[in-house]
Amino acid sequence: MTAPRTPLQPDSSTSSATVGVPPRGTPLYQSHLDAGAKIVDFAGWSMPIHYGSQLKEHEIVRADAGMFDVSHMVVLDITGGDAKSWLQGILANDVAKLGYMGKALYSGLLTPEGTVIDDLIVYLAEDGYRMVVNAGTREKDLAWLRKTSEGREVILTVRDDLAMLAVQGPNAIDKVCSVKPQWADAIRALKVFQGVAMGEWFVARTGYTGEDGLEIMIPAAEAPAFFSQLIAAGVAPCGLGARDTLRLEAGMNLYGHDMDETISPLQAGMGWTIAWEPASRDFIGRAALEAEKAAGVAMKQVGLVLEGRGVLREGMRVVVAGAGEGVITSGTFSPTLKHSIAIARVPAATGSTAEVDLRGTLTPVRVVKLPFVRLGKKVFD
Repeated sequence: MTAPRTPLQPDSSTSSATVGVPPRGTPLYQSHLDAGAKIVDFAGWSMPIHYGSQLKEHEIVRADAGMFDVSHMVVLDITGGDAKSWLQGILANDVAKLGYMGKALYSGLLTPEGTVIDDLIVYLAEDGYRMVVNAGTREKDLAWLRKTSEGREVILTVRDDLAMLAVQGPNAIDKVCSVKPQWADAIRALKVFQGVAMGEWFVARTGYTGEDGLEIMIPAAEAPAFFSQLIAAGVAPCGLGARDTLRLEAGMNLYGHDMDETISPLQAGMGWTIAWEPASRDFIGRAALEAEKAAGVAMKQVGLVLEGRGVLREGMRVVVAGAGEGVITSGTFSPTLKHSIAIARVPAATGSTAEVDLRGTLTPVRVVKLPFVRLGKKVFD
């Protein structure tokens, strides 16, 4: 079987470093080489695309437990007397909803025009907040955060001293607990989208695969030993290729593909992340989003299913009879479902069917609500 092509392959526009600047290695770079990884340049980082079989890595996360090095992502600690009010002004979601320690919130970071600078997670911490943003948007995110915090009592600390591992799959939590038995009770007590500090470590029940699991932030010097312990416990190292097909099956956006600074969250399936109440909270981009809603949101995000031959790919034209045209923003062959799937942005009037231009032939596809797969099971009708 041919491995699915993903937006994370080395010839992708997402995988471009500054010309002449060699890619950086994470604290686990040598561990990846020792485990047999194929390394590619992704967003200026030397990262594993797979360890021999992207398909097998995808399947093991759905059936057992796999781990991904996500140390290239940017972790920031946010402190200071104005931290809460500042975050309430720059995020579409409202950190006031973080009702207990370690609780996580997913949000868009928006331009004044109401388009997406980045998507991120922010946690409530003992002395402020912890934020995790994407690697490919590192410089523009940090510049925007520093600009908007000027003159405020806000301290931003970039935690480049941390590595980060995502351990995902139905057996992920059990296997992490077998490696860290002293933390097992605390880890098992975590609610979904909640984290807990274990000294300098931070363990969160979050992920990007549609499976249960953990994202663990680790002091960089301790990461290789933990990686080896997880392998010994039966956790398979997995690359960015499987991470992409897993997230696509789970209906999760990839920045630079399913949303960017040309797209509003209302058109990118992120409307649920906007906290409209209280009406007095004037976050950046709010006025533009309110105007878009009042005018009628022109496009929406949907899932597409092609159960016959062919593979849906990013950039393919979607034709909706009587409603207009849209575009596939992410597409691949689904290893779990054994046929092609895609995330698409289509006219708001789109119903249950559409056509995709496959090499010049308009081919019928089903339009479904995302996600395609949750906890290893098909979820659409």
